[in-house]
Amino acid sequence: MKVNAVIFWVLTVFFAIVAAIYTGWSWVVSNQQMEEYAQRVGPGGIAAGHPEWAGTVTLWLCAVLAGFLAFYVGKSYKSQGGELPEDRLDANIDDGDPELGHFSPWSWWPIVLAGSASILMLGFAVGFWICFIGAALTVIAVVGWTYEYYRGNFRH
Repeated sequence: MKVNAVIFWVLTVFFAIVAAIYTGWSWVVSNQQMEEYAQRVGPGGIAAGHPEWAGTVTLWLCAVLAGFLAFYVGKSYKSQGGELPEDRLDANIDDGDPELGHFSPWSWWPIVLAGSASILMLGFAVGFWICFIGAALTVIAVVGWTYEYYRGNFRH
């Protein structure tokens, strides 16, 4: 995880440098365009140039996000008290935590949930009345997936 934190810090610096260059470059280009416009039309009401906001904000937020991730991964690495087995080259499979979660390959509820969520999003795009059908199916799918292991062959 230490290597991951370093990679994210490098990305933070990279995005900050690129964002600064992009902001300055777009500001210069915008000022040049304003000067050309003022020469053709006249100086009446021409304001100073401005950077291209979509790319500028996006690149600065990429730097901020990479910084957040670097900080989080670095703090997680320091709090775990050493290298994880996944980070060591000499580790065996048995060194890791055997319990990684629960997976049920026979379950159909994730497919039902994906379909109902698709109908819900379709309602936002096409007609809002479809959202009510999608919301009802989504509730049924979530309840079905939650209570799948409380009934039938796979109950606890």
